[in-house]
Amino acid sequence: MNYYEVKFTYTSEIETEVINDVLASELGEIGFESFTEDEDGLKAYIAENLFDEDALNRKLAVFPLENVCFHFTKLWIEGKDWNEEWEKNYFQPIHIGHECLIRASFHPDEPGYTYNIIIDPKMAFGTGNHSTTYLMISEILKLDLQGKEVLDMGCGTAVLAILARMKGASRVVAIDIDEWAYNNARENIRLNHTEDIEVGLGGAEKIAGYGTFDIIFANINRNILLNDMHLYARSLRQGGLLYMSGFYTEDIPAIEAECEKNGIKLLSHSEQKNWVAVKCEKEGAKSQIKG
Repeated sequence: MNYYEVKFTYTSEIETEVINDVLASELGEIGFESFTEDEDGLKAYIAENLFDEDALNRKLAVFPLENVCFHFTKLWIEGKDWNEEWEKNYFQPIHIGHECLIRASFHPDEPGYTYNIIIDPKMAFGTGNHSTTYLMISEILKLDLQGKEVLDMGCGTAVLAILARMKGASRVVAIDIDEWAYNNARENIRLNHTEDIEVGLGGAEKIAGYGTFDIIFANINRNILLNDMHLYARSLRQGGLLYMSGFYTEDIPAIEAECEKNGIKLLSHSEQKNWVAVKCEKEGAKSQIKG
C-alpha cells in the first residue's frame, strides 16, 4: 500500500511537543495512521486512498489550541516494509518507572522490570498516544486487580488489557471498532502469552454482550467518551471503577458532567503535557478495589 507523508511545522508560542500530541490526536480522526515527531514538528502518514486535503484543511481550521499557524508539505511514498521502518527509526521503548517496560519484539530485553510487555505496533502506534498510554498504565500499576473482571474499551494495541491480565485480573475483554486494531490486539496478546483475553470487534454497543465489569479502561477521545458514557455505566458494577483518557485538561468539566448524569462520580485525575486520565466510581456499594 502506498502512503502520503505529510510534514507539519508550526508558528506558535506553544511548545512544539504539546502541539505534536494534540495534532496527532486530531489527525487520527481523519484517517492518519502513524506519526513521528522532531523538534521542528510532526510527520504524519496516511494511506494514499484515504488522503483528503480538504478534510485536512478543515481540521486545521478548527484546531483546539489557539494561535497556532500551520505549514505543511506532502510527499507520496511507495509501499515499503513498515516494520523495518519502525525498527530503524520510530518506535522507542517506553519506561514507566521501574515497574513496566513496553517494547517491540525487535528491541532487546531490559531486565529488572516487573512487567515487560511486547507490542509490535506497526503503523498504528503513534507518538500522540504516548502521554495517554503512560497515564493509563500508571493508574493500572496502582491497582490490585487480582480476581477482577476488566474491560479495555478502544483497546488499540491491547497494551492496557495485557497489563491488566499480567496483574492478575481473572477476566479481561478488549474491544476496538477498527479491524486493523482488532487484529493487532490479537497478535500482541499472543506475543505476551495472555491468550485468554477476549477480543471483540465493534463499538461500545458490543460491551453488553460481555456482561458487567469491576473496572473499565477507555483511552479514546473526548467525543466518543461523552457519547458512550451511558453504555460504560450500564456495564459497570456498583462501586466499580471507570478510568478514561484521550482528552485535555480543559475537557474535565464536560467529562465530569456526563459522568454525573450516569451515576458516576469523578474521584481524581492525573495530567501529562495537558493530557488527562480520570478515575471515576459508579455510585452504589463501596468499591472493594484497592488503588
